[in-house]
Amino acid sequence: MTLHAEELDDQTRFRQILAISYHDLVPFILNNIMKKTGLTLFFWSICILYLGMAVTNRLNIAGHFPVSNVLVHSFLGSIILPILSIPVHETLHVIPYSISGAKNIRVGMDLKQFLFYVTAHKYVASPRQFRIVAVTPFIIISVIITLLVFLLPGLWKWSLSLFLFVHTTMCAGDFALLNFYFINRDKKIYTWDDADKKEAYFYEKI
Repeated sequence: MTLHAEELDDQTRFRQILAISYHDLVPFILNNIMKKTGLTLFFWSICILYLGMAVTNRLNIAGHFPVSNVLVHSFLGSIILPILSIPVHETLHVIPYSISGAKNIRVGMDLKQFLFYVTAHKYVASPRQFRIVAVTPFIIISVIITLLVFLLPGLWKWSLSLFLFVHTTMCAGDFALLNFYFINRDKKIYTWDDADKKEAYFYEKI
C-alpha cells in the first residue's frame, strides 16, 4: 500500500526518528559509514579488494607500455571515467524510483559538499524500495566494470580497475544510508523528501 507523506504525521502509527537537511549530509554520511557493522565491513572490504585489483593490474603492466600511455589511462580511470559515471550512477537511482511509482523525481548537486543526489519529492519510500534505490548503481556498475576488467587487455585492465575502486568510494553515501537502515533494522522505516526545502525525513512505524 502506497503511503502519502501526510499520513506519516499520524503519531498513533508513526514516529519521526530523523530529519536531516541536505546541507548536513556529509556529517551524516561520515558518521554512518564509520560505524562498525557487517554492512560497513562489507563496504570497506570491497574497497580494499578493488584497490588490490587495481594495484595488481598496475604492477602487471609495468614496463610493457610507454609511460605516457600509462599516465593517460591513470587519468582516465581516476578522473575522466568517475566524472562521466556520475549521470549514469544517478540515472540508476532514478530508474528504480520511477518503477516503484515515484513521479516528481529530481536530480541535484551540492558542489560545496561534492554531493550528487536523487530525490523523489514527497514520495514515501518503504524500507525495501529505499534499499533497492540505494544499492542499484553500485551493483550494476560494479558487475559491468568487473566483467570488462577481466575481458579487456592491458592498459584497460588498469584504468577500469582503478575506476572500479574510485566508483566504489563514490558509493559511500549510499552505503551510509543503507547502514542507517541496517543499524535500525528492528524498525520499519519509511522516508520521504521535501525537495523544495531540501530536507529528508525518516519515520518509524509504531
